[in-house]
Order: sequence, then C-alpha cells, then structure tokens
Amino acid sequence: MVTIKSPTVGTFYRQSEPESPPFVKVGDKVDEETVVCIIEAMKVMNEIKAETKGTIQKIFADDSKPVQFGDPLFEILPG
Repeated sequence: MVTIKSPTVGTFYRQSEPESPPFVKVGDKVDEETVVCIIEAMKVMNEIKAETKGTIQKIFADDSKPVQFGDPLFEILPG
C-alpha cells in the first residue's frame, strides 16, 4: 500500500466546490497526475496529486477539516 500524506498544514477538501463531486472516492483508479484533493493553506488552494498509479482503498481525512503536515490522507493499492 502507498499512503498519500499531507505535504502541509491546512484544510482538507475532497472537492473543488461544495456542490461539485469529490475528486476521488474509494475504488477509483488514479495515476500520477490525478488530483485527489485540495489543501487550503493561508487562502492558497494546493492541488494534491496521487503521484502513483493504483486504486483508492481508504480516505483518512474528513472533508473541510484541518490536517497537519504528514497526516495520512489516502491509501492506494498500487497497480
């Protein structure tokens, strides 16, 4: 398993806007360029990419909640 961890302190968002669908959900296939979430830090929206190929197995962070540097965000089964 590969764990995507938060690269910064901020607020975790699963979608770009409240009425938009989430970037990814459990079972979705991703590749290196797939945006999996946004972390807002000091009014800057940082797109977080999967950086690996695989399938989303677990989402650790809660939408619109704060995350710390190094917190696990997603678990991906490589492949």
